[in-house]
Amino acid sequence: MNFILIFLILIALWAAVTYNSFITLRGRVDNAWAQIDVQLKRRFDLIPNLVNTVKGYAQHEKETLEKVTESRTKYLAAKTPDEKLQANSELAGALGRLFAVAESYPDLKANASFLDLQKQLKETEDKIGFSRQFYNDTAMKYNVSIVKVPASIIANLFGFKSRPYFEAEGESRESVEVKF
Repeated sequence: MNFILIFLILIALWAAVTYNSFITLRGRVDNAWAQIDVQLKRRFDLIPNLVNTVKGYAQHEKETLEKVTESRTKYLAAKTPDEKLQANSELAGALGRLFAVAESYPDLKANASFLDLQKQLKETEDKIGFSRQFYNDTAMKYNVSIVKVPASIIANLFGFKSRPYFEAEGESRESVEVKF
């Protein structure tokens, strides 16, 4: 009788420790995603200034400017991390095309406001890259922990689901073509 009671107590303790570790890891994944979101917000705050600066020099590049603005709006409307990941990929491609267009305008490339915005965006992109790496590392630790046996029993019992990785998709994987 005592053996069964001790065994049940040990199982309950193991379940509690396992559950709490999943909660901790899930919190870390959520925090890592929030850090990406902070950097993406910074990027989106810089985009209107960049678009307005380019507009003055590249009047006939309306389609490229509209695509950047449309992609930014799509991200801001995204609700889930998956929607945000997709919208971010689209925006990254649009920004790449915008900078490729800027290469065609020597006066724009020399403009102090444009250079400052370009520098700020580059720094932000670097921070986004580091945040993505951290998020993916954290998501990987979480995802692996919820599928390991026997912990997967607790994960399935309490509905812990894997988290998506932040990957380059679609246009952001393609090279930007510069035409003169």
